[in-house]
Amino acid sequence: MKDKNQRIVVVIINYKTADLIIDCLESLLPELSSLKANVIIVDNNSNDNSCNEISDWIIKNDILKKVELIASYENTGFSGGNNRGISHIEADYYLLLNSDTLLRKGAISLLLEAAKKDKSVGLVSPRLEWTDTTPQESCFRFHSPISELISSANTGLITRLFKSYNVPFLVSDTADCYDWTSFACVLVKSEVFKDIGLMDDGYFMYYEDVAFAYHAQKAGWKVLNVPDAHVVHLRGGSSPVKSQTKLRKRLPRYYYESRTRCFYQLYGRLGLLAANLLWTIGWGISTLRQLLTSSFEPSVSEAQWKDIWINFSNPLKSYIHPDHYDKS
Repeated sequence: MKDKNQRIVVVIINYKTADLIIDCLESLLPELSSLKANVIIVDNNSNDNSCNEISDWIIKNDILKKVELIASYENTGFSGGNNRGISHIEADYYLLLNSDTLLRKGAISLLLEAAKKDKSVGLVSPRLEWTDTTPQESCFRFHSPISELISSANTGLITRLFKSYNVPFLVSDTADCYDWTSFACVLVKSEVFKDIGLMDDGYFMYYEDVAFAYHAQKAGWKVLNVPDAHVVHLRGGSSPVKSQTKLRKRLPRYYYESRTRCFYQLYGRLGLLAANLLWTIGWGISTLRQLLTSSFEPSVSEAQWKDIWINFSNPLKSYIHPDHYDKS
């Protein structure tokens, strides 16, 4: 029997993704019908017609008491937007949900059940999958200097040699605990926020889930993945990073700022230096392989050798909005 006395708040960030938000809501709302639940949509200053489209849909479907749209006057990124939604309503659980997700039947109930069963579990995630049910990697080890070598070298021998440092875990059908999990969909107990605070809004986008899970685990909370709960993740809703990585194009500056901040917070300045140096060694290995084997495709983005050093001298420096960045 579901505990209807415990409130769950779902927080969704919108940035020029009105159609995705509406599709997400259509899959989400039936899953909340028997729960004491609210949905907070935070628009990160989209400056398009997103707010009007979403607002019209909410009014048309007569769900003003269930779904609230908050329009922000600045783009504070993934962490800042979620923090605003989390702070808006007090709840027992917060479900952070990407706009490019679709809930499969029973997913939220399974996440809540797992969270209630074990008091030491602070974060619970589902199995993420494509629309055809093919699973996505969504559970990970913490990034480390050696994992940077693995990533840039993109060489089977090195990956096998240091497999215990490889960041992604293979998809499992069994519930288990991990270092961190994708925040495309994650249920967080309110006690976690009380213990360690809100998400670090120094991360505009990327690595904020790594840092939050790291601090949660240091405070004694476990990160659990429940693969029986299924959520479709379409990927790339409001960020170009995934597509640019695939095409090996230059990634946005905020990605590297977040990377620098994360390595510094987890390992200090020497750890950040080691990560950059080992990444460079891996890059040299992949470059050599490319020269020797024409069919080899390196996994390095344009100018990455230079961009990994962004903010090295001031690793906690961050910006509010990517429009502030020097595009050069």
